[in-house]
Amino acid sequence: MSDHVLQVSNLSVEFDTGGRRVKAVRDVSFHLDRGETLAILGESGSGKSVSASAVMNLIDCPPGHITSGAITYRGRDLLNMSEAERREINGRKIAMIFQDPLAHLNPVYPVGWQIAEAMRVHGMPADQANRRAVELMERVGINNPQKRAKAYPHQFSGGQRQRLMIAMALGYDPDVLIADEPTSALDVTVQAQILKLLQQLRDETGMGLLMITHDLGVVAEMADRVIVMNSGQVVEAGTTRDVFKSPKHPYTQKLIGAVPGQGGIRTGKIGEEAPILKVEKLNKHFGEYHVLRDVSFDLKAGETVAVVGESGSGKSTTARAILRLDDPDNGQVIYNGRDLLAMNEKEVFKLRRDIQMIFQDPTQSLNPRMPVYKIISEAWSIHRDILPKDRWRERVLELLDLVGLKPEHADRYPHQFSGGQRQRIAIARALAVEPRIIICDEAVSALDVSVQAQVIKLLDSLRTRLGVAYIFIAHDLPVVRDFADRVVVMKDGIIVESGDVEQIFERPAHPYTQALLAASLEPDPDARDAWRAAQATVQPSVQ
Repeated sequence: MSDHVLQVSNLSVEFDTGGRRVKAVRDVSFHLDRGETLAILGESGSGKSVSASAVMNLIDCPPGHITSGAITYRGRDLLNMSEAERREINGRKIAMIFQDPLAHLNPVYPVGWQIAEAMRVHGMPADQANRRAVELMERVGINNPQKRAKAYPHQFSGGQRQRLMIAMALGYDPDVLIADEPTSALDVTVQAQILKLLQQLRDETGMGLLMITHDLGVVAEMADRVIVMNSGQVVEAGTTRDVFKSPKHPYTQKLIGAVPGQGGIRTGKIGEEAPILKVEKLNKHFGEYHVLRDVSFDLKAGETVAVVGESGSGKSTTARAILRLDDPDNGQVIYNGRDLLAMNEKEVFKLRRDIQMIFQDPTQSLNPRMPVYKIISEAWSIHRDILPKDRWRERVLELLDLVGLKPEHADRYPHQFSGGQRQRIAIARALAVEPRIIICDEAVSALDVSVQAQVIKLLDSLRTRLGVAYIFIAHDLPVVRDFADRVVVMKDGIIVESGDVEQIFERPAHPYTQALLAASLEPDPDARDAWRAAQATVQPSVQ
């Protein structure tokens, strides 16, 4: 056991929830060696983050309790140490990167001060900690670290904030680095940069890297070994290649089978009829920033047009401009021959019935104080001519059935549902007014792979049955490949390329599109190894 830098044996964790005991982790065992990457793969609620939190002693007690098992670091029993002994190990020898850096960085302190604080609490003199913070910021790729150390978290991009969290974790060159979903909310190119950085740091320092993720592409790219968790248990374990190529457990088989981008490319579904929506030369400024520049595209009935690009490319601003949530400076949005941007408030109000939006985070977009019945039926109290009130209950139940939910769900509140179920409620709410167009703004980006597949299948069936057209905003290219008919690629507020799915994915013309596709991770360890072998044959240039 002491040969492993970290060993978890038969770990069980329970939570008390209103008089009911939930077994979140059951007899979980794994080990990690220096210089290797172990991935814990599983969907929300599988117990992977709870297992990692137990290693760091971050389980709130109560309501959480470690009921059995052992966790050892270099042969030392972590669960039977004093608080003082654990503090000497946590942060110094075992460090953790959390999923949401904005939630874990203090908004009122400069980032350099925060990175240095992590070292000061372990006894490093303040001046030395400050110098070390600047060194670490440079090490993780923050430009001009001496100056940027005085900046605040909101002055950094999402990828830069994640780099800052990595810098904070590296203060004492830990033996074990736990990364809990470190790239789940990042664009594909930023994700590739963060993963490459973690690989470099692992190879330079020899640390063991424990990756917690639901992204099979990240596992294939990073991991030497993988354990698969479901309902608090390890259902499969092995080398990454063995698990991906010869999955034994039905749950693992389901996960791998749900990965997007494995089927054929959609072709030839849309006819030559006139578009129902035409976006023409939209421009928008926020202060001195020109965030939309002559954005133009069209949408036909029953068609899906995907708008792809990184954060800040103008995707969501375009969607908000179409819906008049943010009025553009100039341009036109022609719907059924009329310019939406020239309509008065009363006309725009009526238009909302035809064009609906599904937002990225249903937790934020669903009113937590309303039961599902009121959330869905609220539209009918606003647009009173849609449905008589004596039919509201019946129609709510029909919509819940349409999106794969049950009648009893109508009287529950949003917090009583999983992320995928909440997104289904958001879809039902959008369908309540029988729209012709639905704008999906990163509507599946935060969902687990199997739930994501279910929601995409649902949206596709609604397109077929109801003739709904979609503007599908996303940065997940495999999902776009499966779902879209045409693709619009945006960068810095400009459309740099557009075309049908086959053209964009098989014959991308613009370097930015090529870079996006190259950065998209394939859930295939053989493809990863082949690419690395090809890279190894390239001679480095002389600087």
